[in-house]
Amino acid sequence: MSEASIVGPQDGEVVLPGPIQVRMIEDGNGTAHRLAVAVLTVPPRTEGPPPHWHQKHDETFYVIAGTARFTVGGTHREAPAGTFVSVPIGAEHTFANPGDAPAIILNTFTPDLYVGYFRDLGKLAATGGMTPAAILAVMARYATYPAGTPAPDEPETVTG
Repeated sequence: MSEASIVGPQDGEVVLPGPIQVRMIEDGNGTAHRLAVAVLTVPPRTEGPPPHWHQKHDETFYVIAGTARFTVGGTHREAPAGTFVSVPIGAEHTFANPGDAPAIILNTFTPDLYVGYFRDLGKLAATGGMTPAAILAVMARYATYPAGTPAPDEPETVTG
């Protein structure tokens, strides 16, 4: 029998302490890895990740507080609290908080592949290794690529 999960307001695993804090409230273990959920806290005047796209997971964002700016396919859009953004596989996107108040965003990944990405970034941050090259290498391990970059060729399968 499946069990429900209840995560309190301050509970969960902080997998990336900052500058954008990522607190994992469902890491996929309670959903047979179909879904993961994080709360992002984006400080005022903070840029998000470089524009990128995902090859193997969908992502959604729901702005709980503050205002974020989403860039999807090169178009900028202000997203005040109550805004929902759905990013399917292959859609180029990023976010930022250009405002004067923190933005708090509920973020989902389907399936839960991206949980490992945030954990790996947390390890890089802890060791002072958050260089652009290191971040790109972590992104690639989780089938995520900079905007305008095609996916690398997958190895061909040899058949009989």
